[in-house]
Amino acid sequence: MWQLDTDVVLISDPRVTAIPVRECGEPLADVRGRLRVDKRMADRDGAYAHLRAGLLDRLEQAERDLPEGFHLLIVEGYRPIATQRRIFEGYRAELLDAYPGMTPEQSHVAASRYVSPVEVAPHTAGAAVDLTLCAPDGTEYDMGTQVNDNPEESGGACYTAAAGIPAEARVHREILAAALEPVGLVNYPTEWWHWSYGDRYWAMSTGAPAALYGPAPF
Repeated sequence: MWQLDTDVVLISDPRVTAIPVRECGEPLADVRGRLRVDKRMADRDGAYAHLRAGLLDRLEQAERDLPEGFHLLIVEGYRPIATQRRIFEGYRAELLDAYPGMTPEQSHVAASRYVSPVEVAPHTAGAAVDLTLCAPDGTEYDMGTQVNDNPEESGGACYTAAAGIPAEARVHREILAAALEPVGLVNYPTEWWHWSYGDRYWAMSTGAPAALYGPAPF
């Protein structure tokens, strides 16, 4: 039976969705040529490799602050609204198939553990980045799960603070957080790889009165 982890504030929570957006008008910027970028989530137009300029600046600072032998590897940034909607509704349908007793409201909340509802999605604002750590030769470090493993696939190991992951993976997650938190990014605790700046979840986590970024055109 599906159960909600009540220790985590999900992005669908009213404490997040009620936060206003005061769009600052900052443009999207291309990550390619500035940081290492993986192509596993690449789209034809290259949207995946774009982020708000302020977020990219912060990631470049985090890259400089990593220990020797570690580098950020960007997997996905900006997502068009249609793409976000397709991913959310697809995962929601999977949950309804797996848990026939789940109500529509429960499926919406459950899906938000892994994919943001489109109305609050930070990826559509260019405010969120999915990333991992790699060695200088591009080999990815063990983080306990693959990027984008959902809670069902990973047995909950995708949660940032999940117990039972290898000690080495725990250290790597701590290295990632130690670089990203000081430059102002916040983690979505159900996904160790998902960090954001300037979105509603960031505002909720930091106490900011409003988000800086709303849905962005590409």
